[in-house]
Amino acid sequence: MPQGSFDPFDWIDEQAAVRAKAGLVRTLRPRPAESARLDLASNDYLGLTHRPEVTAAAAEAARRWGAGATGSRLVTGSTRLHADLERELADFCGFEAALVLSSGYAANLAALTALSGHGSVIVSDALNHASIVDGCRLSRATTAVVPHADPDAVRKALDAHDGRALAVTDSVFSVDGDAAPLPELAAACRAYGAALLVDDAHGLGVLGEGGRGALNAAGLAGADGVVATLTLSKSLGSQGGAVLGPARVIDHLVNTARTFIFDTGLAPAAAGAALASARLLRREPELAARARTVAASLHRGLTDAGLTAVRPDAAVVSVLSPSPGEAVRWAADCREAGLVVGCFRPPSVPDGVSRLRLTARADLTDAQVGEAVATIVRTAPTAAF
Repeated sequence: MPQGSFDPFDWIDEQAAVRAKAGLVRTLRPRPAESARLDLASNDYLGLTHRPEVTAAAAEAARRWGAGATGSRLVTGSTRLHADLERELADFCGFEAALVLSSGYAANLAALTALSGHGSVIVSDALNHASIVDGCRLSRATTAVVPHADPDAVRKALDAHDGRALAVTDSVFSVDGDAAPLPELAAACRAYGAALLVDDAHGLGVLGEGGRGALNAAGLAGADGVVATLTLSKSLGSQGGAVLGPARVIDHLVNTARTFIFDTGLAPAAAGAALASARLLRREPELAARARTVAASLHRGLTDAGLTAVRPDAAVVSVLSPSPGEAVRWAADCREAGLVVGCFRPPSVPDGVSRLRLTARADLTDAQVGEAVATIVRTAPTAAF
């Protein structure tokens, strides 16, 4: 029946008021092309986004192939660049084949929905990335969420279900930067005939031999039953995502993964930039070790000063804040002092503990690391010590 005059979006104002009271309002802050601020907020772990070789490759790809992919990969959206990038990623990371998509988010949705489905079970770590959570929801599979980094819980969940099964985990968790126990998870999957899907977004370029990723470091690259997803927007400094695994798995995704079939292909400029970065990483394998060294130096400096920081397994350093409001003020004070840091609050942090999130970069000097530590310590809330 007619409801009279009313605003159907009044409920949005109510939710906005709740967010404001809780200190959880988020706003967009466009960054300048050039800035004097020291950046410890981006995921450009190897400092490749502005490398001349990478930007030149992006520009050349745009000039040659156009500004956009022009269509889905199965229609007009595949170029030779995409094929070259897929071969490079598969070979570098140690897998039989790869499939490039428009984002790491799309890659996780593709892998989870295409490799599970009604009647199967997905066992998912409680702290997995939102793209994994959404992929589980869309899969129509039964999803068992297990305690963080707990292989025994994975075994119990797999033991409780019959039929097709898949366990999924981040390789390095994006909030605290801790690494998953991949060898133990792989052993649990083998024992129950389950596949293992690992999102290596924060491991590629930082872990493994010359930055070949967490699966390489764990001796699982190319192993039976193992599939990886990754993003091109972090260590490779570009944009896009990929799924890596056996050729028959990749062929299956080409034919069934909706975020691949129905999405416009990755722009040529992004493919060209990612390909240049991957080849550059081959030539400069020391970049991975440098990123880890910078992360360890940040952690040591902050904890020596009395702050609570999570020991990094890769390039993410998490510093605990007393409250969401204090975290926002802390990050703002750092920015005012010339340092950009990430600020993670609920719901981005499932445990409800707000944090500053720092990302180590291979191109930071020791002097810049010291400057960053001094700024964070100087601006820290008293309750953070």
